[in-house]
Amino acid sequence: MFKDFKESLSFINSVGEISENLNHHPKIINEYNKVDLELWTHDKNEITDLDHKLAAKIDNLI
Repeated sequence: MFKDFKESLSFINSVGEISENLNHHPKIINEYNKVDLELWTHDKNEITDLDHKLAAKIDNLI
């Protein structure tokens, strides 16, 4: 959880930049200071190496 909405939005924007660079976009749900991400390669209908790569980059933000 983040301290407030502004902090969670900053995190979401950072995730967005990483996602654009990888051309792989997660499902993002934001509720005030809580952010949920869903990583899934929809055209493969499974979790792929690209999902793991994106997750690792997102983990480095925290």
